[in-house]
Amino acid sequence: MPLAKTIIVDKNTIVLVWKITESLQELERIFLSKNSINRLANMRSESHKKGFISVRHLLNELNYSDSDLFYTEDGKPNLIDGKHISISHSFQFSTLIISDKVVGIDIEKNRTKIKRIAHKFIDQNSQTLQAENLIEQLTVLWGAKESLYKIHPNGGLSFIEHLPIADFHLKDKQTTGCIKKSPWNECFKIFFESIEDFTLVYALPLY
Repeated sequence: MPLAKTIIVDKNTIVLVWKITESLQELERIFLSKNSINRLANMRSESHKKGFISVRHLLNELNYSDSDLFYTEDGKPNLIDGKHISISHSFQFSTLIISDKVVGIDIEKNRTKIKRIAHKFIDQNSQTLQAENLIEQLTVLWGAKESLYKIHPNGGLSFIEHLPIADFHLKDKQTTGCIKKSPWNECFKIFFESIEDFTLVYALPLY
């Protein structure tokens, strides 16, 4: 199917979501740069290939082509016009955010296994969680920290130590989170929402 969701965050920031229902052959009917063709050839997973190409369809929705996107040595995506971009895909959904500001985005399927790995990304002594909708809360936390991780330029972050997320209620659909690793000490607005059984999370500067 074509574009599944558009979110106008502000006059300079937009989020697009694609639900992947096409076959790989259908998705491949789009311009791909030589570099992208080579990257695609090295991907073994069809799901990964679909996610990769569907992001190019999202770019087309905003009048960008695949050749307008490039990656730094550490794998971070950039646009040739200088705008900031962040990308994510999970199973049948892919998403991107484009803005004049630094931004990060993540989309995750809500799965019970996240409870088994929660100790790797949250400090349960400082994070208040409710028993009801625990999986969704944990998925928001993971997505928020992933979004912030994508913003930080240097990597090497501890999800527990360096990326605190303020307590939140799911109904509020927003919270705040910070990157606290010297010399960084910056906080961001975190927005989240459900799309079917997935959680979409994105982060923007507070000001």
